[in-house]
Amino acid sequence: MPSPTDHVKRLRDADLRVTRPRLAVLDAVWAHPHADTDTIVGAVRAGLPDVSKQAIYDVLRALTTAGLVRRIQPSGHVARYESRVGDNHHHVICRSCGAIGDVDCAVGAAPCLTPSEHHGFVLDEAEVIYWGFCADCADSLPSGSHP
Repeated sequence: MPSPTDHVKRLRDADLRVTRPRLAVLDAVWAHPHADTDTIVGAVRAGLPDVSKQAIYDVLRALTTAGLVRRIQPSGHVARYESRVGDNHHHVICRSCGAIGDVDCAVGAAPCLTPSEHHGFVLDEAEVIYWGFCADCADSLPSGSHP
C-alpha cells in the first residue's frame, strides 16, 4: 500500500490539488481493489465523516480523468474502481457472487489490440472480461452443471 507521501506525489504529478478527500479516496481505492462507490464512500467516511457523497463522486471522477484510478463497469454490475492503471490488464468475474480478479494479458503488452477489423479507429486499449464461477461458487453448483 502506498504511503500518504506517494499519494501526494501522484496528485501533484497529475496537476491536481492535494486535498484530504482526494487522499482519502486514493487510500480507499488502494485498500479495496474493485470496490463499488458505496464501499469507497464508507471507507472515506471512516476517516472523514463530514465529506459528502457528491464530493466523493467528484473526486472519483477527477482521479479517473487524471488516470490515477480506473473505472470499470461490467455488464449488469455497478461501477467499480481500482488503482491498477496503465497496463491494459483484464478481469475475471464470478457470475454468482460478483467477485472480480485481475488477469494479465496472456501474450505481449496488449495482444487484444489486434482486432479482425478496426473500422479506421486508432486503438490504444482493449477491455476483456472473462465470466465464470469462482472456486467457492463453482463448488456449490449442482453436480454436472459445471461449464
